[in-house]
Amino acid sequence: MTYPSQFGRTVFACLLAASGAFAQDAPKDFTKDILRDQKQLWTSPFHMKGRDVKWWLIFGAATGALIATDHRSAQVLPNTADQIAYSRGISRLGAVYTLIPIAGGLYLGGMLTGHSKLRETGFLGGEALVDSLIVSEVIKAATRRQRPLEGDGGGHFFHGSDAFPSGHTIDSFALASVVAHEYQGNKAVALLAYSLASVVGAARFSSRQHNASDIVAGAAMGWFIGRHVSEARANGGHARTKAWLAPELIPQVQPSGHSYGLMLVWHSTAQELIR
Repeated sequence: MTYPSQFGRTVFACLLAASGAFAQDAPKDFTKDILRDQKQLWTSPFHMKGRDVKWWLIFGAATGALIATDHRSAQVLPNTADQIAYSRGISRLGAVYTLIPIAGGLYLGGMLTGHSKLRETGFLGGEALVDSLIVSEVIKAATRRQRPLEGDGGGHFFHGSDAFPSGHTIDSFALASVVAHEYQGNKAVALLAYSLASVVGAARFSSRQHNASDIVAGAAMGWFIGRHVSEARANGGHARTKAWLAPELIPQVQPSGHSYGLMLVWHSTAQELIR
């Protein structure tokens, strides 16, 4: 997969996420949140909290060590055709076309059932996915690392490819991190979310789409992005969007016109959902 197609994937996902908002002013607010996130994420090294320094040192050292041993670790598995094909199928759980609908489903499910936490998780999950897509594509374009099956298999940087970091992994961990932070009182939910994200990362390795360092770096970045989005909401960073996260569902029945449906109401703004 070449970089231009990856970039197109990012643009498509961003447009899909933004257009999925129901309120008339939602795309504008969503875009503002993304821009704010990007500014804070890219400048985070300059205002890093003490608790983050330790973790970034650990993940940085681990990624560096894995980069140095990627060529050898890539040969640990049998790397048969069946293994690669099976793993590639499993890794689709972390593809954009899988994760965006999952986030959208959480949002819609929460809206229809009146479960505000579920609705908020879906919205923040979508925001984290767009953030992770942008971050990963920028880094991919800058590092241009080869994939395990490209060139001599050495995973060389600045050779025109797009392996670092693993896009499937950073996206999966971004969504998992949001879910885990939103439901931090439920260890089973967090365990399930991170387990599924880990399966995606492992599948990207065993399908020989990425080296181990690509996956570890993607997991760390995704976790950080998801935590950032969740904490921004907790600190009031999403005050603009919270008003339209909870639309009111009003049944509409008109016997004389033989019509019925539902109306979504955001304060003084109303839109028909079904008619």
